[in-house]
Amino acid sequence: MFDNFVVPDLLPAAPELFLAFMALVILLVDLTVKDRRRTLTFALAQLTLLGAAAIQLLTSTGDVVYTFSNMFVDDLMADLLKVFLYMTVIVVLFYSRAYVVDRDAMNKGEYYVLALFATLGMMVMISANSFVTVYLGLELLSLSLYAMVAMNRESVVSTEAAMKYFVLGALASGLLLYGMSMIYGATGTLEITGIAERLYGGGVNKGVLAFGLVFLVCGLAFKLGVVPFHMWIPDVYHGAPTSVTLFIGSAPKLAAFAIVMRLLVNGMLTMAQDWQAMLLILSVLSMAIGNLAAIAQTNLKRMLAYSAISHMGFMLLGIITGIVGGDARYALNAYSSAMFYVLAYVVMTTGTFGMILLMARAGFEAENLDDYKGLNKRSPWFAGVMLMMMFSMAGIPFFVGFFAKFAVLQAVVAAGYIWLAVVAVFFSLIGAFYYLRVVKLMYFDPPADTSPLTAGMALRILISANGLEIHGAITTDAKVIPALVSRRLAPGESPAGAFRESVASMGGSV
Repeated sequence: MFDNFVVPDLLPAAPELFLAFMALVILLVDLTVKDRRRTLTFALAQLTLLGAAAIQLLTSTGDVVYTFSNMFVDDLMADLLKVFLYMTVIVVLFYSRAYVVDRDAMNKGEYYVLALFATLGMMVMISANSFVTVYLGLELLSLSLYAMVAMNRESVVSTEAAMKYFVLGALASGLLLYGMSMIYGATGTLEITGIAERLYGGGVNKGVLAFGLVFLVCGLAFKLGVVPFHMWIPDVYHGAPTSVTLFIGSAPKLAAFAIVMRLLVNGMLTMAQDWQAMLLILSVLSMAIGNLAAIAQTNLKRMLAYSAISHMGFMLLGIITGIVGGDARYALNAYSSAMFYVLAYVVMTTGTFGMILLMARAGFEAENLDDYKGLNKRSPWFAGVMLMMMFSMAGIPFFVGFFAKFAVLQAVVAAGYIWLAVVAVFFSLIGAFYYLRVVKLMYFDPPADTSPLTAGMALRILISANGLEIHGAITTDAKVIPALVSRRLAPGESPAGAFRESVASMGGSV
């Protein structure tokens, strides 16, 4: 029965195994913790993430390694995204610490355990090379997030947001599964690399494959939160506890980008013209509706929710312009710029929600725009940090958000989509209004609360570093971007192979 069993190579999945083991250990250790602040649980969670990052770096060889019957892949893109994921979750948990401690309904060890399991799901998604692995990681992430949104059971708004998220998430999972099943029926394999080989070789049922692709794109669009599959984003961002909103708005974007790259670029590149046409519609609608709807918001969390929709639409521009009329010369240019945009967005949104958490206190969420009136008079330094966040998200020179937008726009123009670049710039200018409105409130309106804004030394250092990282990325990114956008594919070179080289160059600079 076990004669043909081959022991898989566990080394590429060592970070996942370590994190899964430690999450179970922390769950048991937390049962013995008597400290109301859950200091031990928090410390173990942070050490676990640091340990996973160390293992990831130590086991990285730079080669593409498949294991678990080719269901799991470890390559440079996975290494970079996972290390960035660990660092993001570490910062998110640190920002969330005071907020969680102040609220008894959330001050439980399960908060940190669920965050670790959600991180594990994202890690599996990033390294998925099979439909089964993609769905396994996706559901592990989704179920953890549903529980985190609903943790504050005393809040009717949080419970309602969790129910909406769960119902719509189940619908999106169904769409994704149905699309995967149709693609499996057309190609006869669940492996993403195997699907690419079958499509390249021809002889597949084009009709079934086209229907499967439509359902697949719809499922991915929900996970990215782009129009018209964005209905859950504003309600979940607004209804979830702010620390959970920070988690949802940052780290999962890395995993969502990864599965788009795995499924569409690595698996279905020969059908690029079909899925790029669908993504083009989603991208333009997202930039339009996201930016226009954000203007009308008075709640900062809802404003950032619509902002996230527009940013994901902007990121899709890089995915859209990879293949032009069957020509793959621009693939490296486009996909690397999209990846850079996602990384920059995660840094920006983490810092922005970190500021919201800094201003929040027990019984006060600091989520309305009016709460930021006169912030400069209360704390000039933190007002300056928030200004850098807003300027960067608006794409104002010379912050990292500007260079991220510039990289994507340069890729779009290089691919010949001049009209699309004009549309993107137009909606970016509209989007700048609601970011600058926050700056206006901080610097030109009288404060409703004149008490000084205080924070612990560690939090002050971290959030200041987050803001300075956005400002200080100027010279680094200015050097990186020309190298990324000027690269062209050599004759016979695959886009996936060239993209891995670009990831290697980004890994040393971002």
